[in-house]
Amino acid sequence: MSALPMIIMIAAVVVLMTFMSRKQKRTMQAQQDLQSSLTIGDRVMTTSGLYGTVVNTDDDSTIDIEIAPGMTTTWLRAAVREKVDPTLDEGPEVEQIDDELEDEVVDSDAVDTETADADDETAPSKKGR
Repeated sequence: MSALPMIIMIAAVVVLMTFMSRKQKRTMQAQQDLQSSLTIGDRVMTTSGLYGTVVNTDDDSTIDIEIAPGMTTTWLRAAVREKVDPTLDEGPEVEQIDDELEDEVVDSDAVDTETADADDETAPSKKGR
């Protein structure tokens, strides 16, 4: 009777290990399918977080990714983490960001001059020493 709890624990461990290995195999298969399905024009992200567009897939183990206009680099297919949406998100305009930064700089300058004036009024004169 004392062997029954031990058998149940071993069976539970075997079941858990089976489920974990199946999940890992599915993940690996999905990654291999992604890497083999890369075509010219796909927008991808590498494992290091670099975004680019696939421009050459002739080699079985490497691909060429254009990371900027005219700048092409060669990567292992295994370095591609995922395909991303080919359309870039429309972010705020650069001029709008510049205007916001200028406003922050102007505001912080005003605060600095106000505190400097207050410090001058409250600070004792050093001429008498």
